[in-house]
Amino acid sequence: MRLVRHPVLCNYYVTYRCNAKCSFCDIWEKPSPYITPQDVAQNLRDLKRLGVKVIDFTGGEPLLHRQLPEFLALAKQLGFITTVTTNGLLYPKNAEKLRGLVDMLHFSLDSADRATHDRGRGVACYDFVLESIRVAKELGERPDILFTVFRHNLADLQVVYDTITRPNGLMLIINPAFEYGEVETGESLTDAELDFLSAFGKRRGVYLNEGFIALRRDGGNHVAAPVCRAASTTLVISPSNELVLPCYHLGEQKFAIEGRLFDLYHAPETQRLAALEGRLPQCEGCTINCYMQPSFAVETSKYFWRALPSTLKYNLEKGTWKQLLKF
Repeated sequence: MRLVRHPVLCNYYVTYRCNAKCSFCDIWEKPSPYITPQDVAQNLRDLKRLGVKVIDFTGGEPLLHRQLPEFLALAKQLGFITTVTTNGLLYPKNAEKLRGLVDMLHFSLDSADRATHDRGRGVACYDFVLESIRVAKELGERPDILFTVFRHNLADLQVVYDTITRPNGLMLIINPAFEYGEVETGESLTDAELDFLSAFGKRRGVYLNEGFIALRRDGGNHVAAPVCRAASTTLVISPSNELVLPCYHLGEQKFAIEGRLFDLYHAPETQRLAALEGRLPQCEGCTINCYMQPSFAVETSKYFWRALPSTLKYNLEKGTWKQLLKF
């Protein structure tokens, strides 16, 4: 049963540019402009009309955009929940400007070993993550550590938990890696490794969406009976001010927004593409977390019930449940 029939999340790409070169990502390879304040102001108003609750200002590296604090402030004024994920390189010098504007601030960290983390990110950023934690805590912020899990770094979860997140009172978010297009992340996690993650996710101060584990056990999205609701739950806006459908990672078609996002989303051609969510040949086996998380939240299914306890746990620990109640 569908519970919510409007988009709830916007992945707003402020730029595709990045100051890192992560091996499991190809976004940084794309040439890219930066979003403009005029477009952001109009789009945020239309996103509000469309029923969106959460704005994820993303990239690339979102902190490369010098006007990001202005965008976050406007989003907060309009009542959105805001989220930003950063590699930490630019956070310390921008922390004061961002203070109080990001509800869910994530620092990416994939190992407790400096060399291992920096090698995966293609740039020396480990020390900047630790410095970002220190600065954020001094400012009264409550960042999370976003740990992207591969087979080769499973053992690092325990060390990061023991030496970084728990001592600092941070939430450890477990983000199982996923493949898309020509970007490969190595061998899939085995059932035993999924069991390990599931058990680890039950610890205090750890968030793991159990729906992700269930979906991987089931072989991902299946086009014959899709669980993906990417296009109807999530709006993707490119740095060139385009609506990307059915999702960023497929990017089948891009529509110039030109100040008419609300009408564009409801246009027949847009809705035709949205109706193909989870049904395209490329959707078979998909496990992309950033679309599955909202998909699980809007429709009752076994994934909804598997995801619910961990989602409630995160919102209770972070306090964001208070904002969700307003909606």
